[in-house]
Amino acid sequence: MSTLSFQGCDLNPRAASTRIIGALWWFFTLIMISSYTANLAAFLTVERMITPIESVEDLAEQSKIGYGTLEGGSTMTFFRDSKIETYQKMWRYMETRPNLFVSSYDEGKQRVLEGNYAFLMESTMLDYMVQRDCNLTQVGGPLDSKGYGIATPMGSPWRDKISLAILDLQEKGVIQMLYNKWWKSPGVSCSRDDKNKEGKANSLGVDNIGGVFVVLLAGLAIAIISAVMEFFWSSRQFDKVSHKWIVSNMSSYRRYCQSYQ
Repeated sequence: MSTLSFQGCDLNPRAASTRIIGALWWFFTLIMISSYTANLAAFLTVERMITPIESVEDLAEQSKIGYGTLEGGSTMTFFRDSKIETYQKMWRYMETRPNLFVSSYDEGKQRVLEGNYAFLMESTMLDYMVQRDCNLTQVGGPLDSKGYGIATPMGSPWRDKISLAILDLQEKGVIQMLYNKWWKSPGVSCSRDDKNKEGKANSLGVDNIGGVFVVLLAGLAIAIISAVMEFFWSSRQFDKVSHKWIVSNMSSYRRYCQSYQ
């Protein structure tokens, strides 16, 4: 308890085994208190990593992070023709800054990776890129809902056949299977186990401080072996002293008996 509370103690161990136990306990206490103090300080001082942009409204209300779309694409047309105030505001912002538009998806991806830039694009292509690059992330949900279609000439007999074939594939789950194969199959999509971790201190666990317990147990085993050896050595020394004392007393008794006779 004196070691645990960092206080002095008048009882000093003299044997090797008790010295080993005292030194190990002091080492164990020092590591435990230091680890707890450091982890507590981390809990009190660490700042959580907060994503500055959580939605399209957050993006529209700031000017530090630039944003743009593919020039001449459907997303650009959506913002240009939108009647919603937020999207109109974003279009006015992009319209006055032509350098925010990109000529290809690869260029938009590269600008995002360079930082301080958000690329607005179709959800299907966005999902495809995000699944393959863990440095990219999607913020918020889709701004608008549009589907893909197969164009046919007016009055073509293939229109109903193609529509029925697509519905049949949807009902059988073939389209979802193809999506999982080409978008989310193992080896193609990146691992995102650490993507959503917050920047905060983790609690101490066995993995963090398990080594000091191993050292303590190993030291206790060495101390026990040392104590057993000390016991046998002391017993042997005691037997020698006792034997000498008995022999000496027997010799004195013989001399006493001879002189008495």
